[in-house]
Amino acid sequence: MCTCITYDNGDHYFGRNLDLYYSYHETVTVVPRNYPLEFRHADTEVHHPAMIGMAFVCDGYPLYYDAVNEYGLAVAGLNFPGEAVYAKHDAGEKSSKGKEVKMDIAVFELIPWILSRCHTLAEARELLERTRLTDEPFSPSLPVTPEHWSVADATGSVVVECTKSGMHVYENPTGVMTNSPDFSYMLTYLRQFRHLSPDEGEGTFSDKLDLPVYSLGMAGYGLPGDLSSPSRFVRATFMRQNSISDGTEDGNVSQFFHILGSVAQTRGSVRIGDGKYEITIYSSCMNLEKGIYYYRTYDNSSIHAVDMHRENLNGTEVKTYPLKDSFEVNFQN
Repeated sequence: MCTCITYDNGDHYFGRNLDLYYSYHETVTVVPRNYPLEFRHADTEVHHPAMIGMAFVCDGYPLYYDAVNEYGLAVAGLNFPGEAVYAKHDAGEKSSKGKEVKMDIAVFELIPWILSRCHTLAEARELLERTRLTDEPFSPSLPVTPEHWSVADATGSVVVECTKSGMHVYENPTGVMTNSPDFSYMLTYLRQFRHLSPDEGEGTFSDKLDLPVYSLGMAGYGLPGDLSSPSRFVRATFMRQNSISDGTEDGNVSQFFHILGSVAQTRGSVRIGDGKYEITIYSSCMNLEKGIYYYRTYDNSSIHAVDMHRENLNGTEVKTYPLKDSFEVNFQN
């Protein structure tokens, strides 16, 4: 399971926790403007915006988990088990008016599809209206993953979900996305916690009883603390909505990782059987304006960064940076 957030404080930020029990040895991956991006049923994008993100590069293809392009448009794919339903590709299918139906795009292609063709969230929404997601796997050894997506830029964010009732694009006023159930459920569930506050305020239990607080933070009593998707959604939304940082790059990035840290998974807390446990493999934070990809890993909590604009963005080769995930201690004496 995973959590994705946006954060706005001067610059705009986007990132996520990747919660899994295994790793594909993903890398921070830069795709320059002239690296051909091939699609199963669409023309190859030979020239396109450069992009940076976390990906498993397989046979030269960047299977992105999350990424941002040079125009500040970002996309992340999160697990959506039990809910995701995709179309079957039919090369001969036509609409009732005899025109071609929406462009078929395989699930694994969606992130590069959007980031190679769009500069803004508005353009991404228009492209999604002309897109049909199909259940074609990348390869026999890499089957289709049930996913939904957060798409964002400086103007806002949307959630994209394909279910048995079709594709839905939801405006996201919270700037947070987790996993199943669907996003409409999450917004309804959030209403149950409308009474929570970062301020103590006045007690409302009874005007006949004096019930003084005995600890700071009691106005947030009832904030979910478990690791289920709805609880992480509520907790991350509360933390994000009440977050305060100094507006500097260092302060904003630090605060971003603190928000993600409030919903991170610790090894042993979520067991999936056979001695396997989900953990937060990495947390990421992308500055949408600067094109910087920050990350930290489960075993290395130092923040590392790759700046897209220090690369040759007119090149033709993918550049990858392995994650620094070895445990480190910096002694001060």
